[in-house]
Amino acid sequence: MTPARIVVFDLDGTLVDTAPDLIAALNYVLDREGLPPVPLKSARNMIGAGARKLIERGLEVDGRVVGTDDLNRLTKDFIDYYAAHIADASRPFEGLEAALDELAAQGCRLAVCTNKLEWLSKLLLDRLSLSGRFSAICGADTFGVSKPDPIILQQTVARAGGTLGATIMVGDAGPDVGVARRAGVPVIGVEFGYTDVPIAELKPDRLIGHMRDLPAAVESLSRGSVSLLNA
Repeated sequence: MTPARIVVFDLDGTLVDTAPDLIAALNYVLDREGLPPVPLKSARNMIGAGARKLIERGLEVDGRVVGTDDLNRLTKDFIDYYAAHIADASRPFEGLEAALDELAAQGCRLAVCTNKLEWLSKLLLDRLSLSGRFSAICGADTFGVSKPDPIILQQTVARAGGTLGATIMVGDAGPDVGVARRAGVPVIGVEFGYTDVPIAELKPDRLIGHMRDLPAAVESLSRGSVSLLNA
């Protein structure tokens, strides 16, 4: 029996344009520290490594470095504010739901593997009525590791009931390409996400500029995988 194809998605900058709410939460904690806000446009590429790293990067803009206790406090304040405003302005990227429908119709099983906390990921996807589409939603705290550690992808695929040999990763940045390479699965890069290094330079196996192109990219990679398995 052929295992179901598993398509595993990053969340921020891949499934959902979360930057407006994440940067609003960052600016909330910066304001409480007496620091100026960071502009949304320039701050988008700070996203992707979790809340603590986002806060550290936000502080660095003003030349600030804080100790562990202060960073813990700021992270708690950030998460409290963000959870209350998680879907104020965050929206799925254009064409996402149609692409997910097409993948499901092709028999793909879908999952989320993100460096966001699991409960925040589920809360966001619940608010956007997307949670029911995914067989597993796993975050940085689910298994105690973050991307690009391959364990988080391996365990996400297992939780979704799949195998790595039938898995494709979809993401917007270095941690997504890195986790796919370390786990030995192909990766599709999206050009509309958050990354300080252009995704094309990271050489994903396929590159798409709109979600409408995702099902064809998945099908192309799946055919390639089948050819290799049968070689």
